[in-house]
Amino acid sequence: MISTVILPDEAATLAFGRALAEASGGRGVITLQGDLGSGKTTLSRAVIQALGHKGAVKSPTYTLVEPYELPTGRVLHYDLYRLNDPEELHFLGMRDFLGPESLTLIEWPERGQGWLPEPDLAISIIVVNKGRELSWLAHTDYGRKLSQALTHRYR
Repeated sequence: MISTVILPDEAATLAFGRALAEASGGRGVITLQGDLGSGKTTLSRAVIQALGHKGAVKSPTYTLVEPYELPTGRVLHYDLYRLNDPEELHFLGMRDFLGPESLTLIEWPERGQGWLPEPDLAISIIVVNKGRELSWLAHTDYGRKLSQALTHRYR
């Protein structure tokens, strides 16, 4: 079941990111889809900072991945916008990094099609006026737990 929430401003997007961090406990695979400027990196930044990162969170547009070692565990923030071929993920060692002790946030997952694991939660962001419409869909049992926690908080 797809759940949707309207986030009227950046503050609401940051609050959703904090709620997502709390629900995830720093675990899982979450994909973020949306056009350029839709707020994928803003949401990722909120999650990473809520999990304990102090300081700036830069977009991994050119490096493709930014790892963060946090008190809650490892967070891997991928931005696949500049990925030329999904097979490049093999050379980045993506499958070696995935595990139950980490959180993986993947922007532009459609660029890694065929190489990415099934996400626990797939999030889509659409710009609506000055705000965002954020929808999510669970793909795993763990994703359904995340979805239930978010749905409960935003109903």
